[in-house]
Amino acid sequence: MKNINILITAASRRVALVKNFVKAINNNGCSGKIIATDTDSLSPALYFTDKHYLVPLSSSPEYIPAIKEICKKEDITLVIPTIDEELPTFGRYKDEFKKDGILILISDERTCKICNDKYETFKFFKERGLPFPDTLLPDEIDYSLVKYPLFIKPRFGRGSINAYPIRNERELRFFVEYIKEPVIQRFLEGREYTIDVLCNMKGKVLSVVPRERMVIRSGVCDRGKTVKDDVLIEQGVRVAEELNIIGPANLQCKVNGDITFFEVNPRFSGAIQLTINAGADFPSMIIGMLNGNSPEPCIGDFKDGLIMTSFEESIYI
Repeated sequence: MKNINILITAASRRVALVKNFVKAINNNGCSGKIIATDTDSLSPALYFTDKHYLVPLSSSPEYIPAIKEICKKEDITLVIPTIDEELPTFGRYKDEFKKDGILILISDERTCKICNDKYETFKFFKERGLPFPDTLLPDEIDYSLVKYPLFIKPRFGRGSINAYPIRNERELRFFVEYIKEPVIQRFLEGREYTIDVLCNMKGKVLSVVPRERMVIRSGVCDRGKTVKDDVLIEQGVRVAEELNIIGPANLQCKVNGDITFFEVNPRFSGAIQLTINAGADFPSMIIGMLNGNSPEPCIGDFKDGLIMTSFEESIYI
């Protein structure tokens, strides 16, 4: 029986992700434990793991040494980063961790940097003829030619924080000053989707699951539905291959006749449990890879029309 110890960083509210990895270890003939880290001792996901540690912010020079020390102490097999700010850092250090026998489930540093920077994401998509709204920096705006509505958000940001629709010039001028390092895009009409993707360690796409974001709360899908749409699936494969995604990613887009992407996150999505419960069991596929198996692609193999509706639950410490 192989022993697999997994470290999930920035665990925060990712209780469902933790639970599904615990389940995957138990269901795949492995022994092992789930360890988590966070900067906040009251992050709920910490209390669903075998053990947890408090660590510095990922921007601290002490962060990677702290993670390395935990990996050594807990005999970690795999590190799963979950928050945007730390992704390029782990991408930069993953070869160094690999020398110590520790895999990091992350794309390379270049991919993470492109995805973390919404202006660079726009340029990447445009260069490859992939659908993405025109994106401007503040000094590129010609107010005499602007057509409304627009959408403004931080160039480096997550969770819908400081993201606003713009209806007129007065609002545009205000928010350009109000938001730190903003990008300005055409406002996208239509239904919003997340496309969950999993690739193996060589970048081969294993699974693609589109799901409609029916209700969004604080940037995370609160109610959603899986959608077996061939065009969304094909586009998901293409974007993942162009970006050379390793491990998980979630691609966000809107559909109004045509598909238009507006964000890519090379990590697990906040509502990955819907994809897992629809039959695309990413954690089990990952455990299989760690066990030395080579999971075959199962693109489109999931339950169509499965609806998730979420609710708050509390723990008491």
